[in-house]
Amino acid sequence: MTKPESPLRKFGAAAIALATVLAVAACGPPTDNAADDGATPTAAGSHGAHAGASSAPPQPLRDGERFVDLTMTEAYTPAPPEGAVDEYRCQVLDPGLTEKAFLTGTQVMPENVAIAHHGIVYAVQPGDAAAVREHDAKTPGPGWQCFGGTGVEGADVEDDDEESTDPGAAWVDTWAPGAAETLLDQDAGFTLEPGSLIVFQMHYNLLATDGKAAGSDRSAVRLRLTDGTPRTRELETWSLGAPTDLPCTADESGPLCDRAASIADVTKRFGSEVGEFADEQVEECNEGGVPKPGDTQTCDHEVEEPVTVFAGFGHMHMLGRSIRVELNPGTPKAQILLDVPQFDFDNQRMEKLPSPVEVDPGDTLRVTCTHDAGLRKQMPQLSKLPPRYVVWGDGTGDEMCIGIMTVSPRTS
Repeated sequence: MTKPESPLRKFGAAAIALATVLAVAACGPPTDNAADDGATPTAAGSHGAHAGASSAPPQPLRDGERFVDLTMTEAYTPAPPEGAVDEYRCQVLDPGLTEKAFLTGTQVMPENVAIAHHGIVYAVQPGDAAAVREHDAKTPGPGWQCFGGTGVEGADVEDDDEESTDPGAAWVDTWAPGAAETLLDQDAGFTLEPGSLIVFQMHYNLLATDGKAAGSDRSAVRLRLTDGTPRTRELETWSLGAPTDLPCTADESGPLCDRAASIADVTKRFGSEVGEFADEQVEECNEGGVPKPGDTQTCDHEVEEPVTVFAGFGHMHMLGRSIRVELNPGTPKAQILLDVPQFDFDNQRMEKLPSPVEVDPGDTLRVTCTHDAGLRKQMPQLSKLPPRYVVWGDGTGDEMCIGIMTVSPRTS
């Protein structure tokens, strides 16, 4: 999963400049969501590398909805950079829209789950479609390698302190192990203008296959579209990131147990944009910009615009133990919006809030993640890797901390 983007402002600092706007799910009733089955999470650390796929059939179409099925134009065999076992590959999918539509559901259907770590669906607005097609045409092979975002200049949304680019590539869904169809409320969806494209990014990981590609992959994406009504609310997703500064355990040693060496390794594998992000997060989230090594990391984000929060989910990798998102912690208005006390990599599902929550400018959203370096020895895939001081990185052996909240802007 790429670096998180947030239309929020940090206390005393610029908002984090990032690659994409996330969008995952909204608020259909439980009976409408195949993923919301109330299953009891497994114990943390029991997860594997690639368990589960979007094989469940989609929910029935509702009035005015239609399916559009999109498949990769060609199968792709992963070819990670030298020294890496992860590759992010983007391919263009064209829904052929001639009229405005609302995206009310998405289902990623990975073909080869032995190598599929997660998939991301980006919606590219018409103004950036030409740049995406040009980038695809000049890159050899099916699609292009795309660590950190779509990799197309001008197409990724960035949100710094004072300005933002055209909202070209918005992250409208993600597939991770355990996920089925993402089904939105019928009167809430993501806007797709005529001529919009889909960029589908698949993260391939070869840890389970000893660094060798276990065949090719030709995954597919199913879009649920509707023309919308005057009542349809436009959705976006806010991503709340926190640093990862997880030292080696007391009985581990090696050159990558040094933080600087680990960041240099991430930079070598994924490029400077990803490699620099660990320090950028520390600067934004920690007082004085000083790393705080330990199992638990947190970050406060200040809200700038009024929204209604419908749902959320947390993303970490295989060392994740727990993740929480709190609204206005430590105040009389405090609420827990997302609480995953036993994170399971194979069950990264959207959680619908019991009822929508109104969030106002000046409110604080705090994300907290706990990781456990001791899990490294318990999982065959990670035990093959050298011990490391774990920082933010795109690889399965690296880590992330992202609380992803699906929201709809409101006027007051």
